[in-house]
Amino acid sequence: MTIKVLLADDQALVRAGFRSLLARSRDVTVVGEAADGEEAVRLATSARPDVVLMDIRMPGTDGITATRRIVQAVPRCRVVILTTFDTDEHVFAALRAGASGFLTKEVEPAELRRAIAAVAAGDALLSPGVTRRVIERFAHREGVAAGADERLAALTSRELEAVQLMALGLSNQEIAERLVISPLTAKTHITRAIAKLNVRDRVQLVILAYESGLIRPGG
Repeated sequence: MTIKVLLADDQALVRAGFRSLLARSRDVTVVGEAADGEEAVRLATSARPDVVLMDIRMPGTDGITATRRIVQAVPRCRVVILTTFDTDEHVFAALRAGASGFLTKEVEPAELRRAIAAVAAGDALLSPGVTRRVIERFAHREGVAAGADERLAALTSRELEAVQLMALGLSNQEIAERLVISPLTAKTHITRAIAKLNVRDRVQLVILAYESGLIRPGG
């Protein structure tokens, strides 16, 4: 199945570079290019891409606002944030807005293709832990979100353990080993937690874990 991708960046050369990289993939097609957030929202609504590669800093409507509007208008669409540095303070806000992860603009071609395939399949860009580190770095600045800890009360003790380990950066296999369960059971616990808490994916689940105080920065 072909993965439809929308490019959103105010620099034409950046868009051309990503389009050139993706043109080498037979299972990926670029369905549009946007030079600002407003255009990104409009194109996402009409073209219904599977993945949007979204720059944060754009004139007019920025990438954070555009991300929030896109995930609301096109729930099945996944947004991947493009940033120059993996410590960009705006990345955390974009993840909270509904982005499924982020990539630096220096990403290698093979990594870019793998990332697009992963988020299109419903996974989040948590591996190898860069996204988690960004969340950890900036989550404590926001404080505990109102009601976040109460939402976690819906989880079973086992689901809570699995979420805690996932928020620390462990994979399904590593969670399984730590809890002495199968990887499939570990994945099931995470999937059920996502459904019960009504979050989009693992990134949003990790953010909630930090906002609730379940995980402390550096813990």
